[in-house]
Amino acid sequence: MKIRSRLTLQFASIFALILLLFSLVVYYFTSLYRQDDFYSRISRRALIVARHILEADEVNEQQRHRNQISYYQELPYEAVQIIDATGNVIFAEGEGELGFTPARAAKVLKKGALAYEQGVRQVVAIRYQDNQGDFVVLASSVDAYSLRKLQHLKVILVVGFLGSMVVVLGAGWAFSKQAMRPVIKVISQVQKISANDLHLRLSNAEGTDEVSDLAKTFNKMLDRLELAFEMQSTFVSNASHELRTPLTAMIGELEVALMKPRETEEYHRVLQSTLEDARMLTELSNGLLQIAQASLDPSKIKKTELRFDELVWMARDQALKRQPNARIDIDFANFPDEEDRLVVRGNEALLLIAVVNVLENAIKFSPNEQAVVGHIIVKNHQVMLQVRDRGLGIAEEDLKHVFVPFFRADNVRSIMGHGIGLPLAERILKLHQGSISVNSQLNQGTDVTIKLPQAYLIIPSYH
Repeated sequence: MKIRSRLTLQFASIFALILLLFSLVVYYFTSLYRQDDFYSRISRRALIVARHILEADEVNEQQRHRNQISYYQELPYEAVQIIDATGNVIFAEGEGELGFTPARAAKVLKKGALAYEQGVRQVVAIRYQDNQGDFVVLASSVDAYSLRKLQHLKVILVVGFLGSMVVVLGAGWAFSKQAMRPVIKVISQVQKISANDLHLRLSNAEGTDEVSDLAKTFNKMLDRLELAFEMQSTFVSNASHELRTPLTAMIGELEVALMKPRETEEYHRVLQSTLEDARMLTELSNGLLQIAQASLDPSKIKKTELRFDELVWMARDQALKRQPNARIDIDFANFPDEEDRLVVRGNEALLLIAVVNVLENAIKFSPNEQAVVGHIIVKNHQVMLQVRDRGLGIAEEDLKHVFVPFFRADNVRSIMGHGIGLPLAERILKLHQGSISVNSQLNQGTDVTIKLPQAYLIIPSYH
C-alpha cells in the first residue's frame, strides 16, 4: 500500500473513531435525559392521581376541583392504578401492562418509590400514606413523541457519520497528496540521477522539515558517490597508465632487439632494461597487494603494543637504507612525562610500511641535500608524527586526490613513483583507528601528519 493511501486511511480512521464516539455520547446522554425527564413527569402524575382519588374526602370543594383539573391533563397512553395494603387494586384507569410484581411492591414499600420500564412503557410506583392507610400508586405512560425524536436523532447521526466519512476520505486524499508532494518531487529528481549525472542535486534541501533533512542527507550521499566515482575513474586511468608504461617499454625493446641479429652487449643492454621494467611491475604488483592487505577486516589483523617513537626510528633506518644520500631528522616536539603515553596498539609490519612510505615520499619530493624533518608529538590522547619537506608541494585541486591509488600530480610526473604510498598509508592507519592528513603549498613544501590513539584509549571497532 502506498504512503498516500495509508495516510488517507489513517486520517479517516482517526476521524471516524472521534466522530463515532461523539455520536454515541450525544445519543446516550440525550436518551438518558429524555428518560429521566419523563420519569419526573410520571412521578408528578402519580401524585396528582393519588391526591384526586385518595384525598377527595379530605379537601374542600375548591381544592377538589383543582385536583380534578390536574387529573384530567393526562399523559399519552397513560395507565394508572392504586393498590391498597392488602394488594387489591382499588382504582385503575387506562390500558397497558404495568408488570407490577410482589417483589417490586416490596421495594416500593421499603424505599418509598420505584421507577422501571415495561417494554416501551415507563412506570413509576410510589408509596402514598393516607388517612385510610398505606397505598401504592402506579402511573405509567409511553413517551412516544420523545422516542420518535430520539429515533430521528439516531438517523441524523448515522447519516451525518456516513456523509462525514465521504467528505473526510476526499479531504484526506487531497491532504495526503499535498503532504506527499515534496516526497514525490524528491523521487522524481532521484530518478533522473544516474552514474553520468552525479553532479545533480535535490532542489528542496533548504527547508527545516523532515523532507528537507532527507534531501540534505541524499545530497551528502551524492557528494560521497561523486567523489568515489571520481576517485575510481582517476584510479583506473592512472593505474592503467602506470602499468602500461613499463609493459610498452618492454615490448618495444624486445621487438627492436628481435628485428635483426645484435651484438652481445646490445642484448645485455636490452635484458637489463627489461629487467628494470619488470622490477617496476613487481613494485606495482606488491603495492596493489599491500593495498588489498590494508583493506582486510580489522578483527583479523594481529595487534600488539608498540612504542611509537621506536617504530618511527625503525622506519627512518629502513628509508635511509633505500636512500643512503637522504637526510631524515627526527625529534620530539614534546616528550611526555610518562613513557606509556608513547605506546600504541597495532600491527608492527603494517604500521612500519605506512611510516616508511610517508618518509620516502618526503625524501622523493625534497630538493637534493635538504633534510626531511619529523616531529613526534603527544597531544590530546594521541601520538602524532609530523613529517615536513620543502619540495615541490601539491596544488590545492590535487590535494583531494592524494589518497587515490596511482594518482600523481602533474608537477611530479617526471619523478619516479607509482602513487601508492599515501593511499596505502591511509588505509593502514584507518585499520588502526588512526588518520593521516596532508597540507601543502606549491613550491613551499608539504606537511604530512600521522595520528594514532594511545594504546589505553583504543576502543575495538570492526566497521
